[in-house]
Amino acid sequence: MHSTKQTDILLTIDVEDWFQVENLRPWFPPYKWEHQTCRVENNTMRLLDLFDSFNPASKATFFVLGWIARKFPSMVREIQSRGHEIASHGEGHLLNAHLDEATLRQDLETSKKRLEDITGTGIHGYRAPNFSINDHILTLIKRAGYSYDSSYNSFDRHGRYGKISTNEFQKKGIAIKLEEKFTELPISNLSILNQTIPWGGGGYFRLYPPALFTKGVRRILSRENAYLFYMHPWEIDPKQPKVATTRLMKGRKLDQGKQILQRWRHYLNLDKTQQRLKNLLTQFKTSNFITCTQYLKNLMDS
Repeated sequence: MHSTKQTDILLTIDVEDWFQVENLRPWFPPYKWEHQTCRVENNTMRLLDLFDSFNPASKATFFVLGWIARKFPSMVREIQSRGHEIASHGEGHLLNAHLDEATLRQDLETSKKRLEDITGTGIHGYRAPNFSINDHILTLIKRAGYSYDSSYNSFDRHGRYGKISTNEFQKKGIAIKLEEKFTELPISNLSILNQTIPWGGGGYFRLYPPALFTKGVRRILSRENAYLFYMHPWEIDPKQPKVATTRLMKGRKLDQGKQILQRWRHYLNLDKTQQRLKNLLTQFKTSNFITCTQYLKNLMDS
């Protein structure tokens, strides 16, 4: 009798608010954040309800920004109470490669402790803002007490994404064992004719036609038996405030063409994302939707 190979899907949510994304940084530097209208709590609850309505047994990993956890600790506990994994997205959502070592160490340690104090449990995973990592940064992440990182995006044509050495390390499933007690869980991408095509989610999930995106996910699952997807709560919020291309902070210059491109990237198809996510869950309902930590545990047990 023919048996269908079981596949795993790792849903990962980067919990940050609409004004904290890098594409809107020219309009909203960190000193302005406290004065913005936060929408992350409502959007995250909508995601939690969506996951529950799809299948209460399906779990995701929420990489929570420390800044958000400080303002909304009850939201963090609600995510946890519904059986999802809490992991760290750092403290202040600045590009790691732009921070000096002491500042980055503090960011890594502060966000981890903040989340552990809120949840009462250990925090195992970390994801860098904008996938901004390198080999040295990975060493600092491990030293801060994390057992896995999920920041490596192999699409190397994006200026903010970092690069790490992976070839010499053992791979099992989609996990790359960097050290005895430290593992990398990369974002899933397509590889076609030795070219890497971004397929892990985020803006690409909003850009590609849904049927094409689904086809790509099936191809990844057929090769890897697992697929790691990422998105943000603000991506299901078409009613979030809109910035004008001419509205920049005083003294900040930005080419108008670049302004238009960054706004376009941020606001593209926000009104369609929630339905696309529902459809994606339905298309792959026979897969196991599990947390990053559970996936790694299953690999160890297999």
